[in-house]
Amino acid sequence: MSNIHVDANLRTEGIDPEALEAVKAHVAAVTREIARVYIGPESTIEALLIAMIARGHILLEGVPGVAKTTLVKAFAQTLGASFRRIPFTPDLLPSDITGTYILNMRDNAFVLRKGPIFANVVLGDEINRAPAKTQSALLEAMQEMQVTIEGVTKALEPPFLVLATQNPVEQEGVYLLPEAQLDRFLIKLQMGYPTFNDELRIMRTHDREVPPTQALLEPAAMLQYAALAERVHVDEELMTYIVRVVHYTRQHQQIQLGASPRASIALMRAAKARALLRGRDYVLPDDIRHLAAPVLAHRILLTPEAELSGYRSEDVVRQALETVRYGES
Repeated sequence: MSNIHVDANLRTEGIDPEALEAVKAHVAAVTREIARVYIGPESTIEALLIAMIARGHILLEGVPGVAKTTLVKAFAQTLGASFRRIPFTPDLLPSDITGTYILNMRDNAFVLRKGPIFANVVLGDEINRAPAKTQSALLEAMQEMQVTIEGVTKALEPPFLVLATQNPVEQEGVYLLPEAQLDRFLIKLQMGYPTFNDELRIMRTHDREVPPTQALLEPAAMLQYAALAERVHVDEELMTYIVRVVHYTRQHQQIQLGASPRASIALMRAAKARALLRGRDYVLPDDIRHLAAPVLAHRILLTPEAELSGYRSEDVVRQALETVRYGES
């Protein structure tokens, strides 16, 4: 399959139908290419694209062995983006991520040896194993698109996407992510076990050599898509709907901490990206409903009593969508 070049229409001020169809076709081709390597729901691939276009980050939660690393590597290769994997451990230092200055003996000057954070797509494996200082360094990169190395600030080159994984089962030797850092993730995805048919496909094909994924896009194209997503129309009534859903989470009896205004903005940005990926220049209520749980649930803190009773933050979001109706005042 040959590389897909971005149409010139994508560089214009408006979003005309041809540009929207071009984006939709490119996304379909990228999804098919990743699906050659990753066996799983297409909605997971779409979530990664949404985060990249909405300039957000993703927290992947799942047990080991469900192809999280395979998915992320194929995703980066298909986009023609640089990729680095950081295995997080309790002894990992911030400089192991950001890099450090070393002495060049040849010219007797200090030069920067960049760390793995200097990439378009960064996979932070088992992020909850890293100590607070290292997580803080990653937080600066995620929020500010920059890192500070020995007092010197270095900007990160866009597009920049962090996909962090954590194991929900193990509780020993891990550092829980603080609420402030969880709030920086645009989407939290639950990667469960594959379906019966998907696992059967994995069994049949695991020993076959699969050709490497091809680069169908380029980082510059993702930046153009992000600029287009900002021009996707969101009706005033839809903004009101988002705010009412978020406000519901703050008033729920089982909630200790509801979703913040940043969550409202994140849900709107994600909905605009999803609309663009599906060839639309306007957001629908279904875009908001589809993304409400992955965008809002991890930003909600339950009361201890609710957690002990088995209540989940996803249940709060589901109740919000059932209670708050679009179009009602």
